[in-house]
Amino acid sequence: MNSELKEAILALEKEKNISSGTLFEAIENALMTACKSHFGKAENIKVKIDRDSFDYSCYAEKQVVETPEDVMDDLEDIAYEDAVKIDPTVNVGDIVCVDIDSRGFGRIATQIAKNVIMQKIREEERSVIYDYYINKQKDIITGIVQRYIGKNISVNLGKADGMLNEKEQVPGEELLPLDRIKVFVLEVRSTNRGPRILVSRTHPDLVRRLFEQEVAEVKDGVIDIMSIAREPGSRTKIAVRSNDANVDPIGACVGSNGVRVNNIVDELKGEKIDIVVWDENPGNFIQNALSPANVVAVFADPEEKTAKVVVPDYQLSLAIGKEGQNARLAARLTGYKIDIKSETQAKDAPGFRYTDYIDDEDEYDEEEYDGEPVEETDGEYTGLNPEDSADLSEEEPVSGEEMPEAGSDTAEDREETVSEEAISEENISEENISEENISEEDISEEDISGEEISVEDISED
Repeated sequence: MNSELKEAILALEKEKNISSGTLFEAIENALMTACKSHFGKAENIKVKIDRDSFDYSCYAEKQVVETPEDVMDDLEDIAYEDAVKIDPTVNVGDIVCVDIDSRGFGRIATQIAKNVIMQKIREEERSVIYDYYINKQKDIITGIVQRYIGKNISVNLGKADGMLNEKEQVPGEELLPLDRIKVFVLEVRSTNRGPRILVSRTHPDLVRRLFEQEVAEVKDGVIDIMSIAREPGSRTKIAVRSNDANVDPIGACVGSNGVRVNNIVDELKGEKIDIVVWDENPGNFIQNALSPANVVAVFADPEEKTAKVVVPDYQLSLAIGKEGQNARLAARLTGYKIDIKSETQAKDAPGFRYTDYIDDEDEYDEEEYDGEPVEETDGEYTGLNPEDSADLSEEEPVSGEEMPEAGSDTAEDREETVSEEAISEENISEENISEENISEEDISEEDISGEEISVEDISED
C-alpha cells in the first residue's frame, strides 16, 4: 500500500471537499502526460491506480516480434526472447504489458505531472464552490464586509467572496469592515477565476427570506406571502394570507410583543414594515394596502387594473403618504393604478361617485309608465275615475303639515286643517251636510260663526 499517496488524497478530500475518485483521475492523467513528455507519445501507455490499496502502475502495451532486428520502435515492439521473460506463455504477435518506472522521468516531465494535478484540483475546487453557491441562488446568506472596491463592497461569504454593487446597496446605509450582514444572492456565474457571486441588500425577496427564517408559520406554508412592495431603507409593505382559519396571519408575522418583526427591522437597519391581509376582492385588497389610512369607497376595474379611491378629507395626506410613498407602495403591492381623491373632490370628479356606475336603462322613467289608474274599492285601490282625477288635479296640493292626524274628530283639529278661505257657502250644500253629520258635540257656536254658515244653509230634514 502506498501510504504517502493515501494520506495526500484523504487530506485533499477533507480540506477541499473533492472526491477521491476525482483525485485518482487527476493522478492518472498526470502520469499519462509525464509519459508523453518523456517518450514523445503515449498511445499505448496505460496508468491504473488501485482504489483500495492506493498502489499505481504504469505500463506500455508492446507487440511481440520474432527477433530483435524486427523491433521497429522500442516503445511499441519487443523481441520474443525479451517477452518470454515477462510472460512465458506469449507467442509472436501477442501483446505484452511492460512496466514503466516513473521515477526515471526527467525533471521537466515530473513538473508537468505536478502542474496537471494542481490544475485539476483547482478546477474541481472551483466547481465545488460553484455547486455550493448555485444552490444558494435566490436565497439569503450571512457574510462579513471585507473592503470597499471603489463604490462596490466585497463581502466574505465563507468559501468565496461576493460583490455588493452600488445599485444593490441600501441608500444611506453605512457598512464598515467586519460588519456581519445578511445578503440576498442574486446571481452566481462560473468564470475561469472561480465563481462570481452577486449579492443584494435591496431586493424585495430579501424581506421574504427573512420572514421565512423568523416566522415558522411562513416557512411551513401555513401563511403565504402573496406580494411585497419595497422602497429600501424607508418602508416595505407585504400582503399575507393564512391557509388555516385558526391562525391570524398578521399576528403570527408580528409575534409576541412584536419580537418577530422587530428582529427583521433590526436586520434592515430600521426599515419600517407594514403587514396587511391579502384579499381576493380587489376593492378590499386595495383598502387594506392603503392602511393606515381609512377608505370610504373603492371603485376597481380588474380588466384595466385601475382603481379610484375615496378617502375622508382629513385623511387624504395620510393615504397618499410622504412624497406619495404610501400610494406608490399600495399600487406596487396590488398591481393596480390607484387614483385617490378626498370626499369633497370626489363630488365633482367623474368615476368617484356611486351614481356614475348606475345603468341609465334601469332607472324609472315616469313618462314611459303606462300603468292603470288607481281607485278605492273596499279599502283597496284598484282604479280612479278620470273625472275625479281631473278635479283633484285642479285642487291645491296639501302639504304634510296640513294633513289631519288619523282618528282626529275634534273641531279644533278640523279648524287647523280647513281654513275659512277653503270653505265657502257654495262648497257646502244641503245634500252634503245634514244634522246627522254635524252634531252639537262636534260643532259649537264658537267653532262656526254666523258669517260662515247660516241657518238657511243647514236645512231641517
